[in-house]
Amino acid sequence: MSVIRRQAIISSLLIYVGFAFGALNTYLFTRQGIFTPEQYGLTRAFIVIGQFFYGFAGFGFASVIYKFYPYYKDNLPSEKNDLLSVALIIAFIGFALTTGGGIMFQSVVVQKFIAKSPLVVKYYYWVFPFTFFLLFFSVLEAYAWAIGKTIIPNFLREAGFRVFTTFLIIVFIFTGKNFDLFIRLFCLLYAISFFVLLIYLIRLHEFRFIFEISRVTKKFKKKILILMAYTYSGNLINITAQSVDFLAIASFRGLNFGAVFDFSSYLANVIQVPQRSLVSISIPVLSRAWKDKNFATIDRVYKRSSLNLLMISTFLFALIWLNYEYAVASLHLDPIYEQGRWVVFFLAMKNIVDMGTGVNGQIIGTSTYWRFDFFSGVILLVLAVPLNIILVKKFGIIGSAWSNLGSYIIYNTIRIIFLKRKFNLQPFTRQTGYVLLHSIACFLVTYFLFKNFEGWTGIFIRSLFFVALYSSTAIYLQLSPDLDPVVQTIKKRLKPGN
Repeated sequence: MSVIRRQAIISSLLIYVGFAFGALNTYLFTRQGIFTPEQYGLTRAFIVIGQFFYGFAGFGFASVIYKFYPYYKDNLPSEKNDLLSVALIIAFIGFALTTGGGIMFQSVVVQKFIAKSPLVVKYYYWVFPFTFFLLFFSVLEAYAWAIGKTIIPNFLREAGFRVFTTFLIIVFIFTGKNFDLFIRLFCLLYAISFFVLLIYLIRLHEFRFIFEISRVTKKFKKKILILMAYTYSGNLINITAQSVDFLAIASFRGLNFGAVFDFSSYLANVIQVPQRSLVSISIPVLSRAWKDKNFATIDRVYKRSSLNLLMISTFLFALIWLNYEYAVASLHLDPIYEQGRWVVFFLAMKNIVDMGTGVNGQIIGTSTYWRFDFFSGVILLVLAVPLNIILVKKFGIIGSAWSNLGSYIIYNTIRIIFLKRKFNLQPFTRQTGYVLLHSIACFLVTYFLFKNFEGWTGIFIRSLFFVALYSSTAIYLQLSPDLDPVVQTIKKRLKPGN
């Protein structure tokens, strides 16, 4: 766990730098007088549609890299390892097919969005370069994760994109607010991340384009194709389930409310940063553990990930919820964003459920039962799509938040039951209950002590008190086995001479 813990801490810190820029970007997007809610909504629409197209173009090959890299590494010299080369070729074929399909079905996009979200129709073709660079960056990212180089890719995905966006917004503000130029450049931002990661892998001597099919590829060809088929279908299902909320809102309610939902999602998703870094770091560990049949390691990663992610997610949610209404008022955001408060609450609950159940998806995905990832994804899609459409039509953006929470509770429950029955693995311990009670107690104490403090003073005092109370009591109560090594490392670093 020391390797996972160390890289998770570094990745989380770097990614939170990105979230600081993301917070700045969100503020600039939502601040009155800079962007309209519709313009902000369009940037979110490009990200959602781009990721949707990425799901089609990627053919699920990232999972092949995670699953089979140990076999390539153990059985081939580096100069004959063709795994990355095959991945890039498949990505190019996938992008070509997806672009063709996207052009063919343009009339459907026009029909669904022209009435409420005409900007989506106007700039539709610019989603293809966005998808291209997102796709090829993701291939390199998956390979970097597989070789254990997680920090730079995580920083580029989470921080790099946001830093580049900040720079673009500054240019937009100081060059006459030309939104047409802004959105075109916005669609090329992943190109920077792609080329930086490409240069990084070249300097590590890890980027090689191999023209000869290796014996490992030939040996595992059938298994690779089967894994791709199931994972591809599962990815399409997951991405559709994750995209349907914003697309339904933009179609039925307009980009204005899509912007409100995305603003709320951003705040709720702040708590997911540690999960993202831990997922990328745990995948090679779990893949190796399954290969070596090391069930003790798998069980330890499962329980520790559940406990640590639950503790972090409840801590961050409490910090956000204590200050939400005061922050919206103090930052002078467009009044429309006040409608997102309870959307933040229910989306955060969804994320807490997802994080509190640990890396169950990664355990299943790297096991011999990876096909179940597809079937559980089908269930998520069957739940999420109709629920979103029905609830958004009837209740607006809050309906989408309810749909997300309900779908993910059922989705993760199914995964927990599966792992328990197949491998006798489950993520919860007695400490799980202690973490929940501790988080609730710290929140209530802080809320009732400082509920009458308003403005920036109140935000600062509440936040400082809550952080001090939560962290000190968590360490004193030893809520997680990973807390003490972290504390000792910090003490060591702070000693004079270190």
